[in-house]
Amino acid sequence: MSVSLKPFNTFHIQAQAAQLVYAQTTQQLVDAWKGANVAGQPALILGEGSNVLFLEDFSGTVILNRISGIDIHEDENAWRLHVGAGENWHQLVEYTLARGIAGLENLAMIPGCTGAAPVQNIGAYGVELSQVCEYVDCVALATGVVHRLSTQACQFGYRDSIFKHSYQDSYAIVGVGLYLSKVWRPVLTYGDLTLLDASNTTPRQVFDTVCHMRTTKLPNPATIGNAGSFFKNPVIDARQAADFLHKHACAPHYPQPDGSVKLAAGWLIDRCALKGFRIGGAAVHCQQALVLINQENATSRDVVSLARHVRHCVGEAFNVWLEPEVRFIGAQGEVSAVETIA
Repeated sequence: MSVSLKPFNTFHIQAQAAQLVYAQTTQQLVDAWKGANVAGQPALILGEGSNVLFLEDFSGTVILNRISGIDIHEDENAWRLHVGAGENWHQLVEYTLARGIAGLENLAMIPGCTGAAPVQNIGAYGVELSQVCEYVDCVALATGVVHRLSTQACQFGYRDSIFKHSYQDSYAIVGVGLYLSKVWRPVLTYGDLTLLDASNTTPRQVFDTVCHMRTTKLPNPATIGNAGSFFKNPVIDARQAADFLHKHACAPHYPQPDGSVKLAAGWLIDRCALKGFRIGGAAVHCQQALVLINQENATSRDVVSLARHVRHCVGEAFNVWLEPEVRFIGAQGEVSAVETIA
């Protein structure tokens, strides 16, 4: 008997799974994975489904990671948190602020579970998880042994980590360690945050500003199906950047330490006049071009066709080829998102 996955992905795409399991402990998660393995079925570990697109029915077991718990240890210099992978990320940000613990406010309102945060190395408004992450606990699914990876061992990159590569299929994140320094400095480099005065801004003001920006510019996945930013902000090398900025001097751009330059994918899509563009039930959001939405009973084919169209329009206009940030899930598991929309 199959189970609907529509309530478990924020795109609200209709797809089925052979079985659905809630895992509230590491052992339950491992047992569910082993059970699927013994049955010859694929297994997919899912948080809140905030960064996935189901391309078709999943032929195996979907395991919902619901490992909870927040432990806080304070010392002279910082707060150290151990957070269960199933904890809601935004609620964690609110929880820390309510206790006078700053450092996560720029990452407010990012949908999903804490366990998904290291996979993508989530980031927003000038802050990335890697800047506050001390370690990640992950379980080897075949043995049930939990390993603690340091920040360096996680191989964090821009929306990237070891959990999208060599650790993708054989490990599952069960806990995240955060280090939040008591020496707090506001990061006010993006959007409305630049209007705040760094000398007297509070963490709560940063949080409120971030929440305001996200609620006014981004659709609520509870009412309009979406997976947040659909594409990564592209990073181009210095030579290509010089040529690009010569032609498009007004384009938002962010120099990187290695000489490369990060561009704003939303700006590129907007310049192609794609806001509101629709294929089937899927559309480019009218206010934020970086977000693709399920406007009216979209199928995964609609979303893929729209993403392909957006990518080609931007590529032909700017010679910059966007890559999805969203994970694409086929019948047997994750597939290459770039190859799917190429």
